[in-house]
Amino acid sequence: MRREGKRLVVTNGCFDLLHRGHAEYLYESRELGDALLILVNSDASVRNLKGPERPLVDEYNRCYLLSALACVDATVVFDGKRCDRELRELAADLYVKGGDYTLDKLDPAERAALEAAGTKICFKPFIPGFSTTRIVEKIRRSL
Repeated sequence: MRREGKRLVVTNGCFDLLHRGHAEYLYESRELGDALLILVNSDASVRNLKGPERPLVDEYNRCYLLSALACVDATVVFDGKRCDRELRELAADLYVKGGDYTLDKLDPAERAALEAAGTKICFKPFIPGFSTTRIVEKIRRSL
């Protein structure tokens, strides 16, 4: 991509239940470059971050659904709690996170990896009202 003068955009997350907030965020992220790669937390990583009842959807199917979106060019599963190694090795042109993050809220190891790789960091506005945790809570209340 670099030889062709194209820009790689990377983001990461669990993406346990896809919702409009994810779709809009990913679409807008892809608009910032020529390809969008998503680093997806493995099932073990999601359990470590979100608790024993998560993920609701396994890593294969989360990647399948993400890859079905026209704005997504590729997905890669990572197994750690954080993806600093992958971010360092990819050395993407741009890293995008949702507006619920700030530079200070980024994981320090991930931020250091991005800075070492020369990757620009961008935050997209958070789309209010959309959250996997909220959706799960709403379903549980209705049971």
